[in-house]
Amino acid sequence: MVELVFIAPFITGGIAFFLPKASSRPLLMFTGALHLVMSLFFWMFRPEPMLKAYFALSPEGLLSLLVISLLFFLITVYTNAYVKETAIRAEHVFTGSMLLFLGTMSMVTISDHIMVMWIAIEATTLASAPLIFTHRTAASLEATWKYVLICSVGIAMALLGSVLITLAMDANRVDAPLSFTALTTVAPLLNPFWLKAGFVLILVGYGTKMGLAPMHTWLPDAHSEAPSPASALLSGVLLNCAYIGIFKTNKIMHAAGLGDFSGMILIVFGLASIFAAATFILKQNEYKRLLAYSSIENMGIIAFGTGIGGIGAYGAMLCLIHHSLIKSSLFLTSGNILLGCGSRLIDQTGNLAKRMPRTFVAFFAGFAAISGFPPFGLFIGELFIVIGAFRTGHYVGLALLILCLCAIVAGFSRHVMQISFQDAGDAAGAAPPVPEKAAMVWPQYALLLTSLVLCIFTPDTLYRTVIHAVMTIGGGF
Repeated sequence: MVELVFIAPFITGGIAFFLPKASSRPLLMFTGALHLVMSLFFWMFRPEPMLKAYFALSPEGLLSLLVISLLFFLITVYTNAYVKETAIRAEHVFTGSMLLFLGTMSMVTISDHIMVMWIAIEATTLASAPLIFTHRTAASLEATWKYVLICSVGIAMALLGSVLITLAMDANRVDAPLSFTALTTVAPLLNPFWLKAGFVLILVGYGTKMGLAPMHTWLPDAHSEAPSPASALLSGVLLNCAYIGIFKTNKIMHAAGLGDFSGMILIVFGLASIFAAATFILKQNEYKRLLAYSSIENMGIIAFGTGIGGIGAYGAMLCLIHHSLIKSSLFLTSGNILLGCGSRLIDQTGNLAKRMPRTFVAFFAGFAAISGFPPFGLFIGELFIVIGAFRTGHYVGLALLILCLCAIVAGFSRHVMQISFQDAGDAAGAAPPVPEKAAMVWPQYALLLTSLVLCIFTPDTLYRTVIHAVMTIGGGF
């Protein structure tokens, strides 16, 4: 039963709220391991859901589900050690919210009904909000309210967009289920005016949750204030869930012959996001906010690649996978830096290479990976997007993309060098070495190694699944 992949975390998450403080930790790791086993089973055997009108195992959903499972399991290993070193007041609430968050994200990946998808994405907001408020400071309260209010407004717009798509059916008297599968099949019969209006509202609504500019304003605060394991989930997985809603709607647009319309809007929002990230990264003074703006940049790259289609859409899907692996690693590493240096400010953090050498390796390798350097997977994804832009004649957009990426890498490099090799005479640099637990380092290494291996060797089943996911929007070679 496919639905167990989100029902099981809902059950264990509900149980966790009533357990004593430390008793919820084994439940968190058990659920993470069980979820990974179920996801691998679905990947290999592709079972049928019980509620076929509402759920389905689509290629893009399977990819995201497997990434979620792997990330969550490794993050739970890190979290088990992390909570022992930090002062989390209501640990059972934190654990329960993590599990409910896993359940809602899993529900997004297998949702096929357009309204069930909306419910699942809205549920991710409600499940993840307590994670941002974990430390219960004034800043975390402000970040939580900003997250809930902005995302709720966006989700309301996505709901209106979903209603307009149903209106596109009624206007032309099309009788079909409200599933993405069925809507893609009957797309040529839908009213193009209402379909375009629905797509725009869904893009703006889910784009708010995805972190596309100018709807991205909640993201830096939320990622900065949340504990590092929660930040890793928010950036590495939550943004992907919002993208799935946009991606599936874009498939309907392509099936209706409106791919040029949806593609151009995705390109514009993608470039706006990359430009916004470049602007703020150059003058950033907190490393967690730095990583948050990097997520906005990468979501912009993914939107740009999806918009140009062809081999660019294939590259966008690769970027989606590798960004999740790499950015989750970086946010976990930022938790180590915060514990070791006691500050989120870049100016108060330094000499990481000597003070925390194992954390430094993960941090510097993550920087190289997220910047798109080979041999990590983002390099291949971004290369395909560049090739796709050349093939489709998007020369102006490509020039803007490359210019912004150069500025981002330059700004990111300056901050990373300061954190890693700041003069040892400074207060942060002169401090003694910090002990590094293995459980708080090797999950980052595992995530980076996965990205590295997938860049060098892509299993045939993974390749075919990615191709199957993007071919419906003109993607592939």
